[in-house]
Amino acid sequence: MSRFARWTATVAAAVLLAGCSSGSSGGGGNEGKGRSDTPSASPTATSAALPASLTAQKLTWGGCKATGDSPAPSADWQCATLKVPLDWAKPDGETIGLALIRAKATGGDHIGSLLFNFGGPGGSGVSMMPYYAATVSKLRQRYDLVSWDPRGVGASEGIRCRGDREIQSAETVDATPDTPAEEQAYFRDSTDFGKGCEKAAGKLMAHVSTTDTARDMDLMRQVLGDAKMHYFGISYGTELGGVYAHLFPKNVGRLILDAVVDPSADSVGHAENQARGFQRALDDYLKSTGQDPKQGSQKIVNLLDGIDAKPLPTSSGRKLTQTLAVTGIVLPLYSEASWPTLTSALKAAEQGDGSKLLSLADNYNERDSSGHYGTTAHAQRVISCLDDKQRPTLTETKKLLPEFEKISPVFGDFLGWDTAGWCHDWPVAGQYDTPEVSAPGAAPILLVGNTGDPATPYEGARRMADELGKGIGVELTWKGEGHGAYGNGSDCVDSTVNAYLLDGAVPKDGKVCS
Repeated sequence: MSRFARWTATVAAAVLLAGCSSGSSGGGGNEGKGRSDTPSASPTATSAALPASLTAQKLTWGGCKATGDSPAPSADWQCATLKVPLDWAKPDGETIGLALIRAKATGGDHIGSLLFNFGGPGGSGVSMMPYYAATVSKLRQRYDLVSWDPRGVGASEGIRCRGDREIQSAETVDATPDTPAEEQAYFRDSTDFGKGCEKAAGKLMAHVSTTDTARDMDLMRQVLGDAKMHYFGISYGTELGGVYAHLFPKNVGRLILDAVVDPSADSVGHAENQARGFQRALDDYLKSTGQDPKQGSQKIVNLLDGIDAKPLPTSSGRKLTQTLAVTGIVLPLYSEASWPTLTSALKAAEQGDGSKLLSLADNYNERDSSGHYGTTAHAQRVISCLDDKQRPTLTETKKLLPEFEKISPVFGDFLGWDTAGWCHDWPVAGQYDTPEVSAPGAAPILLVGNTGDPATPYEGARRMADELGKGIGVELTWKGEGHGAYGNGSDCVDSTVNAYLLDGAVPKDGKVCS
């Protein structure tokens, strides 16, 4: 899939893991603005109404198999399938299976399960959890590490909207169309993708929302035998955690939300936030190489304009298009450790060789050497387009473009166009403008914001704190670079998070780690 919308954690898993290994692995809130479709029934009543066939089910843990391109994890890991309702409005109706993975706690004084969501939406927790285990090894002393493939993802009824040849063919579609013909191709591609998703997903298409997954989480908590939900959400996983806290505030135990999504932003606001965040990260990168950010950005814009007019050759025989080039630039911005890779790729492109940027784009798009693509982007789009009600028209988008380009000369045009194309002509209506995360009565939730985060800009943590409610959201700031903070080299961040999860020690709201 050539489009790079909704830049989030799991699509950059390789970069993030590289950064993590060195460590061990957008104004104020807008309270009262949120989901119009959130059920009014109390969380307690909803949980109590579930049939015993769901709440009393016993998980059969066994060995894990290879998933997708990931080999089977070591025997230290166990896998099982949780049965959940296809439609949460009919909990005694048809069910689907969710794939779970866990590694049991290594020490004594067991607290319970610690559930992880690594972002996306659309990321496979079953694949990611074993890789992330080294980062959270201290937490495993007292927690069972647990993750899962959310509905519509990976081994949990995973959705594939296109075959490999179709995906590669779509890479030629210009994501910033300059002519009426390119505009038609752009929107035709969006329509075709949605139809492919509808054909592949069937009735599941309308039941993969963030709210559905939050309800799955609470059933998971019950079946795992935990009185409270202990949870570690990264990137999109922070939005999922906020929605869970809203639906089940009394069940909140210790929740960490790292790389926090701004819950007050609608889909256009989210795109603006990302334009701002990635431009900020690019400016920091350019400064680190001794360049003036404004001049350096203009140099990259000129390079991209040239590639738009004439795609670059690569060693693979494929062409580096403008869209693929931007995707290749985005990926290294997720981790400061990857900035030298970006320097090398840009230098090669300036000399007429697009191979390195194409390799980075392929990494982002989960394309392997045989030409097979992963499905994270497919599930991501199906989930986010079910969540997001906003559907800007072509006319509305064109009016937005100048502001996007003002925010970011490099990324603004791409993210601006994406607001119109991402869910264009989508077969299922979106559910809300912004997620409802207010959680009165919940235990304190620790929010970790990174000042240099490109994908989920730092301001999101404060806005999440405001919307969770006074005394609920506790903000921890890290003055660093890259997507996410925990495990990225700050002993201050890691020790604060560990103390919260292991000992229940809530830091002072506003604590700053340099």
